[in-house]
Amino acid sequence: MAELAPYAVGEHNTRGRAVREEAPFGRSEFQRDRDRIIHSTAFRRLEYKTQVFVNHEGDLFRTRLTHSMEVAQIARSIARHLKLNEDLVEAIALAHDLGHTPFGHAGQDALNACMKDHGGFEHNLQSLRVVDMLEERYAAFDGLNLCFETREGILKHCAPESAAGLGAVGERFITRQRPSLEAQIANLADEIAYNNHDVDDGLRSGLITLEQIASLRLFSRHLDAVRQTYPNLGERRLINETIRRMINTLVTDLIQQTEQNIRAQGIQNLAGVRSAPPLAAFSAEVREQSRELKAFLHTQLYRHYHVMRMNTKAHRIIGDLFHVFMDDCRLLPPQYQRQTRDERPRAVADYIAGMTDRYAIREHRRIFAVEED
Repeated sequence: MAELAPYAVGEHNTRGRAVREEAPFGRSEFQRDRDRIIHSTAFRRLEYKTQVFVNHEGDLFRTRLTHSMEVAQIARSIARHLKLNEDLVEAIALAHDLGHTPFGHAGQDALNACMKDHGGFEHNLQSLRVVDMLEERYAAFDGLNLCFETREGILKHCAPESAAGLGAVGERFITRQRPSLEAQIANLADEIAYNNHDVDDGLRSGLITLEQIASLRLFSRHLDAVRQTYPNLGERRLINETIRRMINTLVTDLIQQTEQNIRAQGIQNLAGVRSAPPLAAFSAEVREQSRELKAFLHTQLYRHYHVMRMNTKAHRIIGDLFHVFMDDCRLLPPQYQRQTRDERPRAVADYIAGMTDRYAIREHRRIFAVEED
């Protein structure tokens, strides 16, 4: 690995693992974290979890797995330029959606509604729960025993009342400190990836049109430049080239503004990162253009009637499964039946959150479908 900036996370300043382990041979501690994430059951399930479009609706749309890989690629590129820890930022990016429900944000909303009287449900907290408790791969500990800095990067958001029960990893939400720059970069790389790739999937699906999105500043300036340079380009390649340039603009702007913020705050070490205002950021102009794009996607894609129909189906499936399992724990797999009545809601949420889209659909059909002779 290239020489790290003095404010990056490295082997010398990591807060280590909850369960002490012998140092890995031939790889860094954060490479070990990345490898454990890739080998986890939860990571493999991301292949069949929705990004926007339900898994079975098409082979070319993003899934949580491909999205996580795209986030990791973008985040590594940014980290390399800023001399941050690429292995840490990759581990955070690959793990950030491990706790996501089936059916994307609609699934999270549905499960959160079901858990309203039982502490709620939030996928960042669930991702941390997966790597801290739910993965069962190692003899010496539950979960994956990841380094503190990987865990804090996974936990992007957390209410203070929830943070109080998380120990050291939740402290920054109470003391209002910042996570590492690697965590901040992974968070914004996630935003770059899903905004641009939702544009791609939305156009590919036909739910939004090139004419609609051509009115947006961030998209239109690149679209116009591509058309001027390649006047006879086919639509698919035109879209791909435009989105490629949009991503490059956002990445470049993020790097430049972050470097400027680091200099302005006089950051010299990791402690300075934690006590400073957020350092990873877009410029004011690009941030406003990015917000315009997000607002467009919210109204024109995520609220499209076709997507809303899928969301309604997701709410029904998850709601039905939650309530039937709460009413009769004998319908759960044996390992989830052992919970007490007070523990059952969280156990049911763990079971449902771990489902893929198609498994949830099949499980719902097994329990509720009426078989005909």
